[in-house]
Amino acid sequence: MARRPAVTSSKTGTAAKAPKIPKGESHLALVRRARRINRELAEVYPYAHPELDFRNPFELLVATVLSAQTTDLRVNQTTPALFAAYPTPEDMAAADPEEMEELIRPTGFFRAKTKSLLGLSAALRDDFGGEVPGRLEDLVKLPGVGRKTANVVLGNAFGVPGITVDTHFGRLVRRWKWTDEEDPVKVEAVIADIFPKSEWTMLSHRVIFHGRRICHARKPACGACPVAPLCPSYGEGETDPEKARKLLKYEMGGYPGQRLSPPPDFPGKPAPALGAV
Repeated sequence: MARRPAVTSSKTGTAAKAPKIPKGESHLALVRRARRINRELAEVYPYAHPELDFRNPFELLVATVLSAQTTDLRVNQTTPALFAAYPTPEDMAAADPEEMEELIRPTGFFRAKTKSLLGLSAALRDDFGGEVPGRLEDLVKLPGVGRKTANVVLGNAFGVPGITVDTHFGRLVRRWKWTDEEDPVKVEAVIADIFPKSEWTMLSHRVIFHGRRICHARKPACGACPVAPLCPSYGEGETDPEKARKLLKYEMGGYPGQRLSPPPDFPGKPAPALGAV
């Protein structure tokens, strides 16, 4: 049976009611609280990783572009056929648009995404010798690639620290009162000032993991949350521990994850292929 990580407080064994964070919390106190949350999440998700299947920087770049407005699971179910047809930027740049649209249709917005993939592949072929560049300023020049996508690729394909501000990350850092900024670029700047650069990539994975598994958008599982004592928004969701545990997703709830090919240390079940029963 797959290992199931604990989600209760490491000190009390339960997700006890959180103390109220003072309104006048100093910046130093906020930094200390934020870093403690990160340490707690590191204990809960020691296996945190990017949830897109990829074997090289090009595959990660393409998968991240496809992940807009859909789930990583749907992307992972779609990319095997896509990469079998177009394994290199040169192959993808020469693709027939209609054929590519059919391959990526399950991810939604397939016409716009096809245009982006054809454009970025041609740019890689013509401007970068068929290789994905390892600099932010080069990546964001590619069609369909913004700071979020660039940071995902840099952090996970090149080992360059970056903060990935997706919807989960933005929601959680606001719930934790690390910032009240809504603009992703401003959120990135604020969080970069709280944490050392060496933590940026893994912090992103941990926060996103927590947002997908426990701290959901509509009904967070507050009663099963390991950082409840540090959360000023405790009580927005279900606080009863038993009811909260029923809200847990992916490996936390005993269900498959989003990757068809997860890392060896992933404690949950691999996701099913597209069309699998």
